[in-house]
Order: sequence, then structure tokens, then C-alpha cells
Amino acid sequence: MPAVVHAICREAELQQSYLEGKTIETIYFGGGTPSMLEPEFLTLLLETIRRYYPIHAQAEITLEANPDDITEQNLQRWKKSGINRLSIGIQSFRDEDLLYLNRVHNAGKARQCLIQARDAGFDNLTLDLIFGIPTLSDEGWIENINTACETGIPHISAYALTVEPKTALDVMIRKGKAAPVDEHRTARQFEMLMNAMEEKGFLHYEISNYCRPGHFARHNTAYWQGTSYLGLGPSAHSYNGQTRQWNVSGIREYLDSINRNSFPEGSEELTPGQKYDEYVMTGLRTMWGCKSGEITGRFGRKYSDNFIGNARSWIEKGCMEQNGDQYTLTTRGKLLADGIASDLFFGED
Repeated sequence: MPAVVHAICREAELQQSYLEGKTIETIYFGGGTPSMLEPEFLTLLLETIRRYYPIHAQAEITLEANPDDITEQNLQRWKKSGINRLSIGIQSFRDEDLLYLNRVHNAGKARQCLIQARDAGFDNLTLDLIFGIPTLSDEGWIENINTACETGIPHISAYALTVEPKTALDVMIRKGKAAPVDEHRTARQFEMLMNAMEEKGFLHYEISNYCRPGHFARHNTAYWQGTSYLGLGPSAHSYNGQTRQWNVSGIREYLDSINRNSFPEGSEELTPGQKYDEYVMTGLRTMWGCKSGEITGRFGRKYSDNFIGNARSWIEKGCMEQNGDQYTLTTRGKLLADGIASDLFFGED
């Protein structure tokens, strides 16, 4: 692990021109289990970033954390290093769901870790929940939502359970040792979630994200709004408004690429059509939606004509709504977000 951390520090140094000197507004430690890192390594990474990049004084600095990694000592050391926001992978407050997901923590720890984080001075918190779990009844899902909201947490992310090929869960399902995912249950629980969060005063500002007013995740919001970003480490992706680049995924290959200064693994300059598709894909997922006037200004008339023309049928189906030149998804449309976005894509230039 020390070798990977030092390689990331080296990459941060070598990539410092990628964002063209722009002030860093957010930093996000994710893409795995960064809370397993020794806190001194997190401190080293942050010190390195501060050395080579201008950091905003009020930057949002988030750490993804597993509940079982949340201890009083770790919390104090994370806070001292500069971490000011935690994203906690709760997944569920029910033991039967956590067992199905093969999680290390239990329901008691799921509740306890939130109290510990608050007691340590972390007020800016978010937690992840998963719906569509075969062990999760509709009643149990409402129980999870209520428990999360009763903690007073300002932000909640909720995702449908997906089974990736060749994972342990995939193998268990194929062998008949675990129940398969029911798509109808998943869709129903997503609708229940949207209704419940609205009743509790949360803004559904992105397909998978809900917050109390004024508590948007600044990092993810910047991504959805097309802000440039730099990713560091194995499998990291970056985008600066013109080009997209990515690193190798294997740790050994990543270390070798840094030692040889032969990174990123690949890059591409985006065409106007690809930039438009990216705008539609990310913008349509949010409460702000897409604006035909902005599309015309940024990409050209043929793209806004494409968008308006293809959006018409979705409006007629009750999946999109139009307010002036702003187009957003309805509750029904959010169930079909990916399909609607792909239908609005321009395709090849």
C-alpha cells in the first residue's frame, strides 16, 4: 500500500498542469475502501495535493468510509488531516440485508458509526443505502428510509442493487444459493423512496441523491455540471473540458506506468457530439435538467433541434416536462432515465 500511495503522490506532481492552474474546490477519496488506509497516508496525499495545486480555503474534502473502519481514533486523525466530509457505506440498517450483501458490519454498527462521526465533529455526512435486495421487503425498505432520516443526516445516496458478473454474489445466485434480484421490486422501491424523501423535505437533486436544502454534494454536483476534474490512482479517469483520459486498472501495471512516466493509459479528444451526449447524460439526471438554449450556445443549433425533437415524445408520455427552455424528468421518467438519455443522444458527428 505505501508504494501505491507514493505513486499517486508522484502522479499528482506530474499531472499538475492538467487542470491549468484552476483552484481545487473539492477532493474526493473513493473508488474502493480508502478508509482502510492508515491516516498518515491520507495526510501525505492531502499534503501533496496542497503542494502542487491551489486549494480553496473552504474546499469540500470527502472520504468514503466503511462503518467498521469508523473508530474514535480514526475519526480524530481523519479530521486532523483535513477531511471534512464522510460518505458512509451503511447499505442497510437490517442484519438480514447486510448478511445477503456479505458486509462486515452489522445493524448495530450501522447506527453507532453515525453517532460516533457526529460526536467527533463531522456534521457534513452522507450515507449510502441499497434497495432491491431480495431480503428487503417494502416494509423493511421504509424502515431503512425512516431510520436514515431520523439520524438527522443532511444527505442520502440510494442505489439499486446490481449484480456484477463473476462476483461472489453472482456466483451464489447462479448456484441457487442466493435469491436473484427482482426488477419489479427494485422499481417499486425506487418509487417508494422518491415519495418518502419528498415527504421528509429532502430535495431529489440527482437520480441517486437526496439532500436537505443547502446540503448538495459539491463534488458530485460539479461532475454532473461538467466541471473539469483530475483522477489519480489505478483506474482513475479525468476530464478537462476537451479531453478524457484514464489510467491502467492493475496495481502492478499502474506502479510501472508511474515509474516509466508512461501514463495515462489512454486519452481521447471529445467531438462536439460526444460533449453534447455527455451534457445530456449528466444534466438529465439532475433536478436542473437540460436547457435547449444552453445546448444551442455550447454545441450548435443542430444539437438543440435534435434534443427538442426527441424530447417531444417523452413529454407526451409523461416522462419529461418542459418549463421554458428547461427540460427535466418527471417521477415516471426517472425510472427510465438511462433509456431516455440515450434516445436524446446525437450519435456520430
